[in-house]
This record gives sequence, C-alpha cells and structure tokens, in this order.
Amino acid sequence: MDLSCFKAYDLRGRVPDQLNPALAEKIGRAYVEITGARKVIVGYDIRLSSLDIAEALSSGLMAAGADVFDIGLCGTEQVYFATSHYKMDGGIMVTASHNPKDHNGMKMVGPESRPISSDNGLNDIRDRVLEPFGDAPEQGCYEPLEVMSAYIDHLLGYIDAASLTPMTIAVNAGNGGAGLVIDELEQHLPFEFVKVHHEPDGHFPNGVPNPILPENRAATADAVIAEGAAMGIAWDGDYDRCFFFDENGRFIEGYYIVGLLADQFLRKTGGGKVIHDPRLTWNTLDLVEAAGGEAIESKTGHAFIKQRMRDEDAVYGGEMSAHHYFRDFAYCDSGMIPWLLVAERLCQSGQTLSSLIDARIEAYPASGEINRTIDDPPKVIAAIEAKYSVGAKNVSHVDGVSIEFDDWRFNLRMSNTEPVVRLNVESRADIPLMEEKTEELLAEMQRLTEEG
Repeated sequence: MDLSCFKAYDLRGRVPDQLNPALAEKIGRAYVEITGARKVIVGYDIRLSSLDIAEALSSGLMAAGADVFDIGLCGTEQVYFATSHYKMDGGIMVTASHNPKDHNGMKMVGPESRPISSDNGLNDIRDRVLEPFGDAPEQGCYEPLEVMSAYIDHLLGYIDAASLTPMTIAVNAGNGGAGLVIDELEQHLPFEFVKVHHEPDGHFPNGVPNPILPENRAATADAVIAEGAAMGIAWDGDYDRCFFFDENGRFIEGYYIVGLLADQFLRKTGGGKVIHDPRLTWNTLDLVEAAGGEAIESKTGHAFIKQRMRDEDAVYGGEMSAHHYFRDFAYCDSGMIPWLLVAERLCQSGQTLSSLIDARIEAYPASGEINRTIDDPPKVIAAIEAKYSVGAKNVSHVDGVSIEFDDWRFNLRMSNTEPVVRLNVESRADIPLMEEKTEELLAEMQRLTEEG
C-alpha cells in the first residue's frame, strides 16, 4: 500500500494512486483506534475528489465506533472552529489547499483543535493503516451539523462593527471556498465586495488558488485598480491563508501584515504576548514593543506556533507565510479574521493601507523569502554560519540559523516540507545594504554548492 501521502504535518497526495476512498476509509478507522475519538467533525473543500474521500473517511470513522458530525463544504478553519466550539474529540478536513488539482489530502486535529502531526499520532495512524481491521461492536452515527452561522458570529466578534464605514474591497477566492464565507459576511458589513474568481469550482478554471505565486496575483491587483478598491484580498483553496494588496494593487509581503495585526490586536487587548517566526523579526519586535506587548520567537510551522501560543497564552501569532493564529480561535489559523482586522484598522484610522505599510517597509526593508534547491543543505548552512558568525552581534538556532549585526540580519533554514533552503534578509532603513547582503549570501551559497 502506498502511504506516501502521509507528510510531517498532514496528508497530501495525488488521487487516486496516493490517496483514494479505499485508503480514506482505513485512515478513518485508524484515526479512531489511535486517538480514541468518539465524536469527530468532518469537512471537505471544493476539489472534485473531496466528497468521495470525505464519505469514505466518515464510513471508516463510524465503522470504528465514532460518531461523525458532517459540516459539509467548508474551509479548514471551520473544522478547527467546530471541533473546539462544539467540544468534539477531533476533526478532519479533506483538502489539498493549494496543491495541484488532481491532489487531495487531510488535516487532522484532536480535542481543542490541537494539531495531529508526525510527532504526536500521525505516524501511528499511518502505521495502523497497514494492519487488518475489525468493526467496532457498536457503529457510530452520522449527523449533518450546520456551523456557518456560529462561525460567522464568532468572526464578527473580533471587530467593532459600529466603527466600520463603507468601502470597496476586491476579494479573490481563486474558485476555492472563501467566496461562500464572504457572501455570508457581506450581509453584516457595510463593505462593497468586488468578487473575482468567486464561485467554488474544483476544476480551477483560473488555476490552482495559491496567491503566494507572483503569476497568480494579477487578477486581484487588476480588480483593485479597476474598481478603486481600498484593498484586495486573495485566499488559497481552503482559505487558511490570506494575502493582501494595497489600494494601488501592490502585493504586500506577509511579514508586514504580521506587524500590522500584532499592533491592531494589542490595541484591543491592552497588551499580551505575540508569537512570531524567526525569518524576519525586527518590524514585528518594534511594533509589539510599542503597543505594550511581548514578542516571542518560535520555530516556523503551524504545530510549533500553536503549541508555543498555548504555552505562553499568546493573544496572536503570525508567520510571514500568511498564516495568522488567534488565541480565541482555539489558537488556530484563520484566513478570515486577519482581513476583518485590517479593514477595521482602515476604517478607524482613516489611513490607506499603503500608508500603514510604507513606513514599515522603509524602516525594515526585507528581501522576501528566496528559495534555492541545494544538494547538501546542512553543509551549506554550516559553512555560511561559520563565515558570518564572525563579528556578529547575535547567532540564534531557533529555526535554521539567524545571524544579526547592528544594521542587518538574515535567517537561513531548511524547509520543513521541501528539499530547499530558504533565505530571508532585512536591514534597518537601508535598502541598498539589504540588497547587497542578499546578493552576497546567494553568491556564497552558489559557490559552496558548486564546490560541494
């Protein structure tokens, strides 16, 4: 049996050879045996194979004795929400997010929507799939569960609706599921939505929704400019990440959104802890300190960030990859809460999004994440560290290596999920220095690779 769909954090694979209904049924059984769950939320995304896989998964869960609460077509965050809100034993989302359209996958959580990863049960579920199964003495029940209204109420609880004023927002669901939520929220908000690629369609007629790819950004940017929108928002397929465009149609690096959301959140809470990843940090540290909060660095990746948020009781956590986490959202990531907070900030401040962001880019210009495929990443990272740690102000190994000088810093790390190294460079108000050091590091990595 091909179990290559089991990854470090979730399941992802091509349908039908790496993931199919027969395997999904076994995964359901294994999930119950390993976790002991008795009440499980199941949801699925807009992919053409998702319903069949979700139905087979549910059959396996029930055969093993668990009750299935089917929340239907949704985004990953609705599974997180329903699992914690209704105090279920676990939840499984059938999705492959932004992977190619012939792929599918699953994201699994336990009680309180705690992530199930390779180090806390996912590998055990994978290994259990290989053994024979018998049916539970008592089969589980099936029940459809309507969560949209409770979820919408929860989302609206993050903002002061009375402070909102009319504005135009371009929204691009990428033919994923986000449009369904926008249609519901629209009834409660004074905004006019310009809807791009809005209808859910698993054929992905406009390409797979992944706004992190530059070629996928034009449709949102063009709509912002054509309609004179105050901002643009684009989501990936299961909308657990959202991406922002300012009123000029410019794509905004996720790094600067983390600082903006931390600031907005701390203004509401009057302080608290904020978790951030180590790739780019100075802008976040600056804003969190100014807003009376405490910034705490965590290893990159949702399982690490969520655990650290729980440990610290942090109000918000952000990664530059456009994942944003909220304490009141079971410490989980949401692609809907961030844009509501940014829209609220625009209404309350009367500022444009570009004016809020420009000052931060000027203060801390950054390279953005640069990926390079390298044969021997550990060797290259070690050599870079040996060279650059000489005379450095600080060297940290929270995730890969971060090396800091007075006026610039960088982080170099191996991807958790792909055979690449990722470089991020930033400076203090010095774009030429940031660009020079970025080129210098890339050239050094190239030289070391060719030598190796």
